[in-house]
This record gives sequence, C-alpha cells and structure tokens, in this order.
Amino acid sequence: MDYSQFGTMIPELIVLGLFLVVFFMDTFGGEGVKKILTPTTTILFLLATVAIWIVPSSADPIFGGMYVNDSACKAIKCILNLGVFLVLLQSFKWADSPEMSARKGEYYELLFVTLFGMYLMISARHFLLFVIGLESASLPMAAMIAFDKFRYESHEAGIKYILTAVFSSAVLMMGLSFVYAFSLGSLYFYDIAFSLVQGESSLLLFFALAFVMAGIGFKLSLVPFHLWTADVYQGAPTPVTSYLSVISKGSAAFAFLIIFTQCFGQAWDAAWEWMLYALIILTITVGNLFALRQKNMKRFMAFSSVSQAGYIMLGIIAGNALGFASLMFYIMVYVVSNLGAFAVIQTIEDNTGKINMDDYNGLHKTNPWLSVAMTLAMFSLAGIPPFAGFFSKILIFTGVCASNSMALYILVLIALINTVISLYYYLCVVKAMWISSEEPCIGEFKSTGVAKLGLGICLIGILLFGLVSPIYQWLVDSVAFSTWEPLAILGL
Repeated sequence: MDYSQFGTMIPELIVLGLFLVVFFMDTFGGEGVKKILTPTTTILFLLATVAIWIVPSSADPIFGGMYVNDSACKAIKCILNLGVFLVLLQSFKWADSPEMSARKGEYYELLFVTLFGMYLMISARHFLLFVIGLESASLPMAAMIAFDKFRYESHEAGIKYILTAVFSSAVLMMGLSFVYAFSLGSLYFYDIAFSLVQGESSLLLFFALAFVMAGIGFKLSLVPFHLWTADVYQGAPTPVTSYLSVISKGSAAFAFLIIFTQCFGQAWDAAWEWMLYALIILTITVGNLFALRQKNMKRFMAFSSVSQAGYIMLGIIAGNALGFASLMFYIMVYVVSNLGAFAVIQTIEDNTGKINMDDYNGLHKTNPWLSVAMTLAMFSLAGIPPFAGFFSKILIFTGVCASNSMALYILVLIALINTVISLYYYLCVVKAMWISSEEPCIGEFKSTGVAKLGLGICLIGILLFGLVSPIYQWLVDSVAFSTWEPLAILGL
C-alpha cells in the first residue's frame, strides 16, 4: 500500500485529529481543562473548517478507486462543516449544564465520529467504503440521541433509531448482495455502471434498486421510511435533533445523488423512475399534512424536514449539472434556515423549558428579536422571497425543468402546490408570535452571547445566500470540475 494516498483524505484526517484532541483532553485533562473543553472544541473545529476549505481537492481516485475527494465533495463537506459549527454554538449552554458537565467530552467525540462517517459516505466510490461510512455515522448517532439519561423520551428515541437503523442497514445489505451478483463480483460504482452500459437490465437489478432506495431512504426520512423521525426528533436533546435534521440529511442526499448517477444512472429510468416520482410526491405531501397537526415544535420541525427531503430529492432526479449544483445550494440554504429555527427553539428551551407552539403566543411582546429570527427562518423554509429559501427552490425547480420532460413538469407543479400547504403551517408559527391576542407565556430573558452569534450567522445566511451570486457560482464550478457523471468515469 502507498501510504502517501492518505494525504488526499485531508478532511477525514482533520476530523480524526479533532476527535483525538478532544478524547485526550477529556480523558487525561484536569478540571481546568474540562472547563474550557467546549470553547476549545468549537474554535478548533472552526480552524479545521478553514483548513479543509484551503486544502486543494483532487479528482484522482485513491485506494484502487474506492475514495474520491473532488471539488464537489470538498464543497459539500464545507457546507456540512458550517452546519456543525452552528450546532456547536447552539450546544454551548446545554453542554456546560450541570447534567452534562461530566459527559460533554463524549458528546463531542460521538459528534466527530458521525461526521467522519458522513465524510466517507460522501467520498465513497465503492459500496464497502460507503457502508463503513454509513454505520460510522449511524451507530454513534443512536448514542447521541439517547444522551439525556434522565429522560425516558430520550431512551425511547435512541431505541427507535437504532432498531430502525439496523433494519434499514439489513435491507441495504440485501440490495448490495444483488448488486454484487449483477456486477459479477464488484462493488465499485464504475464497475456497476459499466455492467449497465454493456448489458441489459434484469429483475435482479430492479430488486437491488428497491432495496438500496429503501436503505438510504431511512437516512433521508423519505416516506414511507420516515416513521421514526418525529419520535426521535422529540425525544433527542435539541442540539442532537438539529444535528440530525440537517447534517445527516445533507450527507445522505449527496451520497444518494452519487449512487444514482454513478451506479444506476443507466437503468433507474427503465426500472424505478415512476416509483421515485411517487416517492417524492408522497414525501412532500405526507410531510406537509402531518406538520399541519403538530403543536410540539420539535415534532413540527420533524415533519417539516420530511417535506424538505422531498424537495431535496428533486435535485437528484434532475440528473444534470444544474440539478447537482442546485441540490448543494438547497442543502446550504437548508442548513442556515433550519438551524436558525432550531437556534430559537434551543434558546427558549434552555431559558424556559417550553417547547410547544402555543407557548410562542405573543412572543414578540417579550422577546422581539427572537420573534424576528424565527419569522425569517420560517419565511426561508417556506420559500418566500426575497429570502434564501425562495432562491433555493427556484433553482432546484429550474434544474428539474431543464430535463424537458412532461412528467417532471407535472412533478414540479405538484411540488409548487405543496409549497402553498407548507406556507400555511409555517405561518402558523408566525401567527402565534405576532398576531395571537393571548398574553405571552414566555417571559423576557437575555440570550447568551454565543447563542446570539450562532443565530446571527444563520440570519446572515438567510438574508444573503440567495442574493450573493458568487456563492452559487462556486457550487456550479465545483460540479464542473468534479467526476460525478457515470459516462465521464467510464470514458464513454
């Protein structure tokens, strides 16, 4: 083995280095070291993100073609790092609470292990490496969900997540066994694509597609694989919920895109095209309808994230460079919009313990700035101009319509109709804060400086990401210099 190849895995090595630093500080450091563990970890992660941004990417595969860290992979890793940094800022008060003082090192260690697994999922070009990344991301996540050992709901959420994760992994592995047989003993993405280009589709391949979609659909919370989402979001600690809703979903969406374009791009339209259309329509519609009924804010955000997963899938089925770039832009906007909403939820929960939508009645009278922040986050998630969420939806719809397919036009029309439904329930939160005539349930309080910083970054992203065109151009350029198309890999 040529160990110099590890030099291409700079993002993974940096995250592993952070894990070791936190581990040694937590294990061997005294009380003084543990007191500064939270700010030290956050600052080190910020520096690590800058380093990952600066280090040049490489389109050359390593380890026999199992791993690629091209410009698109680097871009999505930087986007996910932005989300992780915001989650770390949101976690400050919770991590330094008396209940967490002895275990906050474990929280950061588990978080970095899951991020390492997501990096592997993004860069994997071989299903063995992909499964290793998937399990590295999923198993520590179950521990994070069950982290609040004094709450029954947290334990229940952890059990539901791990059982569903195990079952979905088994389904995925069954599908990969079919893929292995179909590709004559290979799990390389380009070998599978080559088999499809050279051969004919078979019933075995159709089953493989179904099982692979089901396995990854769990990570994305696609209907009907979404039933764990609301209970897990509600039971997990709020910082873990925000991490799960954004970082996990973003990495799974990108991995799903790579698998479908590089493995099954030549066959999925002949096998499961209409099934995938139905999956997207069901995901958007069911997520919206169930969100209408929610009063608990974390369950509300859970079904909102289910619906958003359907919009993310639109970028995957577009199957072109515009759809690819739009998907990454959508994930970036979703990071700041969703984490902006969770920042307000976290701040209110930390100071009052209140988590229901009815508790937000009249919030503008006591906490006007939090009301403004939540309003902007809801407007962005709903796709109201001129906020970033509007531009992300427009771009992803444009990417789908670029395929010039009547079926895709109808799909976009259904998605637009669902946007009106989502507008209603997002505005229910705004109504509670600004229009409700009831007396405020939440008294006036002051947020910490770190919470204000995290929320401020989210608001800047909501206001500027859609208006600053170089951001989208950076993503377009990243796609242009990456090797994501199967025919380009095969040299055909």
